[in-house]
Amino acid sequence: MTWNTVEIQTDGGRTVWAKAPVILSASRATDIPAFFPRWFMNRLRRGYVRWVNPFNQASSYVSFAETRVIVFWSKNPRPLLPYLDELDERGLNTVFQFTLNDYEAEGLEPNVPSLAERVETFQALSERVGRKRVIWRFDPLLLTDALTVERLAERVAKVASMIRGYTERLVISFADIRCYAKVRNNLSRGQIKWREFTPALMSDMAERLQALNREWGLTIATCAEDADLEAYGIEHGRCIDDRLMIEVFGRDQKLMRFLRGEPESGSLPPRPRLKDKGQRQACGCVVSKDIGMYNTCRHLCAYCYANTSCQAVARNLRKHDPEADAVVP
Repeated sequence: MTWNTVEIQTDGGRTVWAKAPVILSASRATDIPAFFPRWFMNRLRRGYVRWVNPFNQASSYVSFAETRVIVFWSKNPRPLLPYLDELDERGLNTVFQFTLNDYEAEGLEPNVPSLAERVETFQALSERVGRKRVIWRFDPLLLTDALTVERLAERVAKVASMIRGYTERLVISFADIRCYAKVRNNLSRGQIKWREFTPALMSDMAERLQALNREWGLTIATCAEDADLEAYGIEHGRCIDDRLMIEVFGRDQKLMRFLRGEPESGSLPPRPRLKDKGQRQACGCVVSKDIGMYNTCRHLCAYCYANTSCQAVARNLRKHDPEADAVVP
C-alpha cells in the first residue's frame, strides 16, 4: 500500500513532498492524547507533521490533507477531550484505543492517574463519542511472582464491572518479555519478578475470560498474538479495524472508497492490499501512518517496549516544543 503524496510548505518555508495517509495512528510509540494534545492540534491546524524514523533518524513529512480517520492510543486521553469538538468540526473520524489496566498494587504504571480517575475518563469519552468508538485494552496481561492467572483475571473482571455499558470490545495481549531486552531491563530496574506466559497459561487465562464474558457480552480479541484462542471465543484482532470503520463511518464516502473501493461496491478488497505490512505478521491492522516517537512517554510503564529508559525520556521531553513540527525537534 502506497499513500498519495502532496506538496506542502514547511514552517521554515521550504516546499517538500509529504505522504498523505487516509488513516492516521496517534500513536503506538507514545501517548499523544495524554502528553502532546496541544502539539497535535497545532500540527493539525498547520496541516502536516514531521516524523522521525526511529531506526535511522531520517525525517519525512506527513500531510493531513487526505486523513479521514485518526486512531488515538492512550492510557489517559482526558487532556484531549477539550479538542473533540474541533476534531468533529474538521470532519475527522476518531477511534480510541484506551488501555485501562489495573496494576496499581504492582506499581507497573507509575505515572498514570488512579484507576478511579481513568475509569471516569473512559466513561466520559464513551458518552461523548459512543461506546463503539472506545475500545478497552487490558494490555499487556502480565504475570509476576504474586500476580497469578487467577488474580489477573480478577483484575480484568474488576475493571469490566466499572466500565460495563461503556464499550463493546476488549483487546488483550500477553506480555512478550523475553523478546525485548529493554523491557527486561526496565522490569529489572523496578525489581519486578515477572513470569512468561506459557501456552498452557494463555489457555487458562482465555478460559477464565470466556467464563467471565458470559456476563459482560463483549467481543474479545487478541492484539498481534500467534496463539489461536478461538475455541474460547477470542478472535484475532484488528486494532486499526476496517470493519469497525465501515460500520461506524459508513457515510464518509472518501473513507469508504479507500476501504471498499467505490461506495456502491458490495465487498471489501482483498485483504493483502490493506494489511499493514509494517506490523508483525500476526497483526490484523489495516494500513495506517503512525506519527509518534519512541522515548517520549512519561507514563514510564515498567513493561513498555517504546521507552529505553527514564533518562532517555527525560532528555527528549526537555527538547519538546508544542510549536515544533515534530514531537522532539
